[in-house]
Amino acid sequence: METVVHLMNDSVEFYKWSLTIADKRVEKWPMMSSPLPTLGISVLYLLFLWAGPLYMQNREPFQLRKTLIVYNFSMVLLNFYICKELLLGSRAAGYSYLCQPVNYSNDVNEVRIASALWWYYISKGVEFLDTVFFIMRKKFNQVSFLHVYHHCTMFILWWIGIKWVPGGQSFFGATINSGIHVLMYGYYGLAAFGPKIQKYLWWKKYLTIIQMIQFHVTIGHAAHSLYTGCPFPAWMQWALIGYAVTFIILFANFYYQTYRRQPRLKTAKSAVNGVSMSTNGTSKTAEVTENGKKQKKGKGKHD
Repeated sequence: METVVHLMNDSVEFYKWSLTIADKRVEKWPMMSSPLPTLGISVLYLLFLWAGPLYMQNREPFQLRKTLIVYNFSMVLLNFYICKELLLGSRAAGYSYLCQPVNYSNDVNEVRIASALWWYYISKGVEFLDTVFFIMRKKFNQVSFLHVYHHCTMFILWWIGIKWVPGGQSFFGATINSGIHVLMYGYYGLAAFGPKIQKYLWWKKYLTIIQMIQFHVTIGHAAHSLYTGCPFPAWMQWALIGYAVTFIILFANFYYQTYRRQPRLKTAKSAVNGVSMSTNGTSKTAEVTENGKKQKKGKGKHD
């Protein structure tokens, strides 16, 4: 028990010390003064994962077509804004794409980048609605471990990022990811229109490939910074590498299961059904022929 108490006290003391090196510019921004709102929303999200399916169990699924169209294209606009602000702000500030330390000054471009990253963090909280809509539509198979892990961890980890490093190298991954989310939510927005549009949406597979490329680029970028001794917090770089590795493993498994294994199973099942139908067809033909012969013999005897 004493060990647990000491551990808790040490954790509190470490958190108090860490606040002394946090970015003073963002401490009064919404959601940033304390981790409790972010943690509270994340806990509510996890509770909904349990309560939502129970509530929907004996109910008809909601269609939500108009809601999904509005939501997805709103997310397209939000991510486009974030990507645009990060690109223009980093260019105006003369950022390097290989090594960029955090500038904690009130320079207009630095504040612009920090603000865009704050919106990026907020977008990760808004994305909890992805899961809410899946459950309300009873698309429970879409709520996979990868889905929940991605949504829950991104919101919490980016609170940490905004609290301590809202600038510098942080802009790189957020710029790429928000750009990819423009494409992703554009896809889902179009898909929400129904089968007439869905038949033209052939590029979902390539969104997964682009996401996996993104994680490899993130690892390479962070590793290069560590190797060259870039004056950006090393703990953040190592955290990015470890986090990206987990996503590579999970997305690779998703890609294999969705675009490799399932098509093979469908092909094998179709082949088995084809053989079965062919065999049944042969048996029925033989049976009909045999019955025909018997009928002819019978007629010969009575005639």
